[in-house]
Order: sequence, then structure tokens, then C-alpha cells
Amino acid sequence: MARSFDTLVRRTTNKRVRARAEQRTRQLLGEMLLAEIRNHVGMTQGEVARALGIKQPSLSKLEKQPDMQISTLNKIVEVLGGELEVVARFPKGAVRVAPFGTNGSRTRRPGRGPQTRCS
Repeated sequence: MARSFDTLVRRTTNKRVRARAEQRTRQLLGEMLLAEIRNHVGMTQGEVARALGIKQPSLSKLEKQPDMQISTLNKIVEVLGGELEVVARFPKGAVRVAPFGTNGSRTRRPGRGPQTRCS
């Protein structure tokens, strides 16, 4: 009789082990590379490149480089259906950096606190 992997995990581990595994999974998902995010969303390099108005090899290079402009990263994240937030962490707390290209105007989105304060 075939059993699902979830059933097997439940039978062979305790709650504490499963909780640690779930926490580690969330941590790993929070640290995905750009190409991994694209794959997770279910888009190909060609699809993202077309949406950005660039060629697929250019996107491949972008995904592999260790550094890129925030505006470029923001465009890629938006094409993938996400929203980029930049948070600076300091010893006394974290601050969300205001969106780029807003000409210095600070805006609030409905249901959110001030743009510059995170906890």
C-alpha cells in the first residue's frame, strides 16, 4: 500500500522535529535566489525577459550576478508579481527605506503604518 510522504513524516517524527523542519523551510524560502523565485512563481527566463523588454541571455546574466541596481531588482520582482521592500537594520531598530523614484514624497498605503518605520 502506497503512503504519502506527509503520512510517513507524521508517523516517524514528533511535533518538535516537524516544527523545526517547518521553521527551517520558512527560513530557506525567505532566502531564495532570484532564479529560484522565478521558478517558484512558474515563469521562464524568456517570459520575464519579454516582460522587461530585454533578451533572455541578459536576464540570465542578471540572475547570476552578485550585485545589481535596486531599480532593476524592483522591475524583476514586479514582473514576478511581487513587491520589493528595502529594510535597513540598525542596532536600535529597522527602517524601511522609502520607495525609489517617489521624488522624496512619502506616501502611505491603506492599512499600513508609516513608510519609514519597521519593527
